Amino acid sequence: MKKNLNSENKKRMAKIIPILAVQFPDAWIVLEYENPFELLVSTILSAQCTDERVNKVTESLFKKYRYPEDYLKVPVEELENDIFSTGFYKAKAKNIRAMVNMLNEKFNGQVPGTMDELTSLPGVGRKTANVVLGHCFNTPGIVVDTHVSRLANRIGFVQTQDAVKIEFALMELVPKNLWTKFTHYLISLGRNVCQAKKPMCYECRISELCPKII
Repeated sequence: MKKNLNSENKKRMAKIIPILAVQFPDAWIVLEYENPFELLVSTILSAQCTDERVNKVTESLFKKYRYPEDYLKVPVEELENDIFSTGFYKAKAKNIRAMVNMLNEKFNGQVPGTMDELTSLPGVGRKTANVVLGHCFNTPGIVVDTHVSRLANRIGFVQTQDAVKIEFALMELVPKNLWTKFTHYLISLGRNVCQAKKPMCYECRISELCPKII
């Protein structure tokens, strides 16, 4: 039964992807960055925070902290104040400083380019690692944020809130070369059409392929 369901989901996904590709041809990452380290910091800050807010914070943050070691040169309270509006600022400041320390100790101050190495860094889970890998190291990955989690369930591809299970389930359904791009298709659909509180099914181009699990 599970094998048949997976086969049907693959067929449905094969129809959905081209539709989303036409609807959101420019779908890509919103976070603004110039190098892997900046994207790493931005993604850490984006937890429970909108990308737009993160971009406002990092506009000045990245001018003040130009190099990883700069985050260690100020009192932690100063860094907390600089990222305050992203929420959970104490934990984020602690993780950023610990992450920089580990980069210096284990990776010669450079952001590593593998999942295992990235997830060994403080504050970096699979979601953050996939963001960095997919956009800086040309390593495809599916990023399970709130939009991807919600839509994967609503469209009927999974029935779980476990981000890792969702990631691996979608990896089986989406061609590997499209993993990173597909993430942004779903995020764009979630932001613009299939919103959390009021999904606009009447405007959704994939509504005929969706069981409407809302």
